[in-house]
Amino acid sequence: MADEPDNLVLQLLREIRVEQAQTNDRIDGLGRAVAADIHELDAKIDATRKDLSGQIAGLRRAVVEYHSAVIGHGTIIADLEARMRRVEQSLGLESL
Repeated sequence: MADEPDNLVLQLLREIRVEQAQTNDRIDGLGRAVAADIHELDAKIDATRKDLSGQIAGLRRAVVEYHSAVIGHGTIIADLEARMRRVEQSLGLESL
């Protein structure tokens, strides 16, 4: 027992304090790492949301343009058919 410090309890408490400080430092480091990961994830989510919004807007634009083109062609075809009927009637031809 001669190798033991004068106050064994005090020595153990000091060791516990050092270990606790190390544990606190590790926890703080993990907290900073998690915060950085969350920040990076938020940035990726925002970028993905913006990208998807752009893609949806592009798709919507393409659908509107296609619809406009189809309706536009439909009107032109209907006009041509009406003209063809009038020409056929005026020439006395049978309708195709």
